[in-house]
Amino acid sequence: KGPGGSGLLSSWRLGPNLIMGALSSRLISREKAQETTGGCECRKRRRNSECQCDSDTDEEQERLLNTPRRKKLKSTSKYIYQTLFLNGENSDIKICALGQEWSLHKIYLCQSGYFSSMFSGSWKESNMNIIELEIPDTNIDPEALQVAFGSLYRDDVLIKPSRVISILAAACMLQLDGLIQQCGETMKETISVKTVCCYHTAAGTYGLDSVKKKCLEWLLNNLMTHQSVDLFKELSIKMMKQLISSPDLFVMQVEMDVYTALKKWMFLQLVPSWNGSLKQLLTEADCWLSKHRRELQSSQACSFQIDTSTEQLREATTPTTLSEWLSSVYKQQWFTMLRAEQDNDTGPQEINKEEFEGNSMRCGRKLAKDGDYCWRWTGFNFGFDLLVTYTNRYIIFKRNTLNQPCSGSVSLQPRRNIAFRLCLASFDSNGKVICSRTSGYQILSLEKDQEQVVMNLDSRLLVFPLYICCNFLCTAPERRLENDGQMENTDS
Repeated sequence: KGPGGSGLLSSWRLGPNLIMGALSSRLISREKAQETTGGCECRKRRRNSECQCDSDTDEEQERLLNTPRRKKLKSTSKYIYQTLFLNGENSDIKICALGQEWSLHKIYLCQSGYFSSMFSGSWKESNMNIIELEIPDTNIDPEALQVAFGSLYRDDVLIKPSRVISILAAACMLQLDGLIQQCGETMKETISVKTVCCYHTAAGTYGLDSVKKKCLEWLLNNLMTHQSVDLFKELSIKMMKQLISSPDLFVMQVEMDVYTALKKWMFLQLVPSWNGSLKQLLTEADCWLSKHRRELQSSQACSFQIDTSTEQLREATTPTTLSEWLSSVYKQQWFTMLRAEQDNDTGPQEINKEEFEGNSMRCGRKLAKDGDYCWRWTGFNFGFDLLVTYTNRYIIFKRNTLNQPCSGSVSLQPRRNIAFRLCLASFDSNGKVICSRTSGYQILSLEKDQEQVVMNLDSRLLVFPLYICCNFLCTAPERRLENDGQMENTDS
């Protein structure tokens, strides 16, 4: 229009609003249509083909409908245990033992090898309704029999560590293999300073070799690393001899500390009524041994044993004098030192496991936290001054000669060999191994002041405090001479 054509201009200004309103209503109607049809775009594109979304939904529903759901009917097991065992309903046999009586069922008792043989053979008990059981094992009590009989009526049994030995004894008598296995697993999981000795004894009595092995491993790892007054009191002479003679004993510091531990143990065996702390133990042991020195330093070697029934000291003398007892050791050490100083012995050339374990020294160290450490295991090492360094997760051995111009306490041979086995372990509060690692048996050849990395540790496996134990051999094992004549020639 002309100058007065404001109507067209107004229509033009309102146009975008009208257009956006129409677009919004169109989008809303499309969303409603999608909701009605399930929101599937593929239907609009391919009206005549099958919708993949519907296919997936149908498959998912079919899978859910055909997947079984397992639910344990706890009431069934509880009903059997409560009604048949505890209440004794429909019982067809009574078992009497240790002043107690159980109303049971032969069909359940036949799970036991003991009763299965009794009922299936020509024994007189096979036709009896009341059976008196003789219990020769003093470890078995009525409570243990209650658990053992009850295990025949239920799937799972809760075993307290304080009751496991009695239950094991009952299970072995009744030949309940499943319960025996469960007792063994409970024992292996609960080994501690309070249980290890009684578990080891019980495992030997009832034939649980795996438990016995676990107890021995625990003792080898903890005897020196976590010393205990109670443990020293409970260790028998036979067990202590087995531990200190083992190459797998986790020794802390040096072999002399094994001797110190033996003094503590011997004192507690002779004076079991002593109830002091571990810090006071060595001082008390030294005082007691000093007062009884005359008794111990007799002209004849004395072996002391404890009578477990009376806990009294018995003294059994042997015709071997102390000088004869120790002279062979002195002689062997003297000859080994001469060979090393005269450059006739450069160390082991090969590893013989039996010889290594019988002659190697055992030394150890505790690393309280991560950091840098350097130490030497002091002792008479036949001129081999071994420095050990832990730094940045590496363990390094160094043959230290201090660049000395002449030989003295340190061997200056151009090259020396050392055979070793390095073991590392971390323990929890009960002495159970958390993580461990070993280098295996190795021979290392070192020049003067040469160092060598012997182990690289994974930081993910490091748990402190970290215990390090090393068996090492600096000299070649002495070969035994064939006859005494050759020994006499060597002596001369």
